[in-house]
Amino acid sequence: MPNLPLAFACGSYDRTNALRTGEVAPDGIDLKYVPIEASRDIFDRFVGKGEFDCAELSASEFIRDYDAGDKTFVALPFFPSRAFRHAFIFINRNSGVKSPKDLAGKRVGVGLWTQTAAVYIRGHLENDFGVDLSNVKWIQGAIEKPGAHGNPVTRPLLKHVDIADNASPYSIADLLARGEIDALIAARTAPNHGSNPDIVRLFPNYRDIERDLYARTKIHPVMHLLAIRRSVYERNPWVAASLYKAFVAAKNHAVDHMRVTITQSTMFPWHLHAFEEVEQLMGGDPWPCGVEPNRSTLEALIMYMRQQHMISKPMKAEDLFLPV
Repeated sequence: MPNLPLAFACGSYDRTNALRTGEVAPDGIDLKYVPIEASRDIFDRFVGKGEFDCAELSASEFIRDYDAGDKTFVALPFFPSRAFRHAFIFINRNSGVKSPKDLAGKRVGVGLWTQTAAVYIRGHLENDFGVDLSNVKWIQGAIEKPGAHGNPVTRPLLKHVDIADNASPYSIADLLARGEIDALIAARTAPNHGSNPDIVRLFPNYRDIERDLYARTKIHPVMHLLAIRRSVYERNPWVAASLYKAFVAAKNHAVDHMRVTITQSTMFPWHLHAFEEVEQLMGGDPWPCGVEPNRSTLEALIMYMRQQHMISKPMKAEDLFLPV
């Protein structure tokens, strides 16, 4: 029997690179790896346009749709993208924001209010720093250009939140530089940080804060999960185990490569020292797969989404994923 062809869209990550090169291949599957660097483009094409059989997908959007009863996709507990988030809160130094609590009542820009990075950042601000976000005025739009951030499939929130689309001729980053918003929470570094002295991080010591967060809570924020179109899975239920096994093998291949000390695998001069530090902090695996090793992270995301009126009820982390 010939292998099943599946089209898979994902960024060009080290943890999935062995699948792209063919060094690792899922049993019984001819995986066509479609590298796309803009994750919003992946989501819009996968969800909105029906492209691809499987892809990385926004964790918050999957959980929101699951809560709403939309079962278009099934998920595996493999996480192509994850990142600590305290480094990605930027302020205009003239805004009067000196501490996290000063964000209350301010105008804050965001790429997309419902994006997973924004969910985690708001959750950290509210739960770890006591920030009252109830009267924040949110302006959402593309960070680096005028207009919207992609073309996501939207759902109404369960409670009103003061969110407005950016209708100005400026990007969200430009609005921050002009003082028309006071702060920006983003999935990446603000493009004018470093070139505009007025744009600074809310947490200059973000690395210490992120290390403390992990040491206290074991939360390493998950941005994306691995999703399969349900119609593909129901016709071929064996693909779930095959894909999961291959993705875990690809991740382990990348971790093993990082451990090689004969020739350094990256251009970062203190790569080995940094990797050893992370392994010590995270118990030997900087990028665990499966539900149980990520339970604290997933439960935090679910809690934050309930607090932010995105889902209607609590849920168990394991209920979101196929058993593997």
